[in-house]
Amino acid sequence: MNLKTDKRSYVRTMFARIAPGYDLGNRLMTFGQDQGWRVRAARVALDGAPAAPRVLDLATGTGDLALALAQVNPQARTVGLDLTYEMLAGAAGKLERADHHRAIQLLNGDTLDLPFPTGAFDAITSAFMLRNLVDLERGLKEMVRVTRPGGRIVALEITRPHLPLWRELFRLYFYQIAPLLGAAATGDFEAYHYLPNSLTYFLSADELAAVMTRAGVKDVRYVLLNLGTVAIHYGII
Repeated sequence: MNLKTDKRSYVRTMFARIAPGYDLGNRLMTFGQDQGWRVRAARVALDGAPAAPRVLDLATGTGDLALALAQVNPQARTVGLDLTYEMLAGAAGKLERADHHRAIQLLNGDTLDLPFPTGAFDAITSAFMLRNLVDLERGLKEMVRVTRPGGRIVALEITRPHLPLWRELFRLYFYQIAPLLGAAATGDFEAYHYLPNSLTYFLSADELAAVMTRAGVKDVRYVLLNLGTVAIHYGII
């Protein structure tokens, strides 16, 4: 059994199943906060970028972060790449209704083998992707490769909080209640068993910063949101 191949196939199939209800599930599980987190990540990514930056949004899903980038800078030229056609179909419908959809190109592809030349982008973004990669370091190295010198890599991720009481409340909500909300939105209990548990063995915020540094990202920092349950990691190339 090839565990990496199996995980890649599982993740792609799972997101294909939940694509129609994915946005509703996110809004329910985060009480609508996830959109604000994406805007915050977009601002970090575009801080100091050229007037019309070239941005690659990885695991773009239904396009929420790509649209947040357009909201922050309507001149941004964004490629939204995703492994799952069904997610991209949802993004395409959403972009048709958006003001800045012409500045966003959607593309099917794999973060571990990006179909772009070295230094093609001013910034790379992702939201809730890293813990689903079958090879985190390879994915990060691909991001480094396609980012120009001085460009930014930004990753928005769920992380485990440190405050003792809040950590226990978060554990109860994230592992017991949030999956029920996600499953109610999509009808897929299996997917929303996997998604919370994908955090269980994922890196801490400090450990992720160290892996990003090892992959070639410089001056890696992170900001914690929502009482330490969400982190935006960022660094330069």
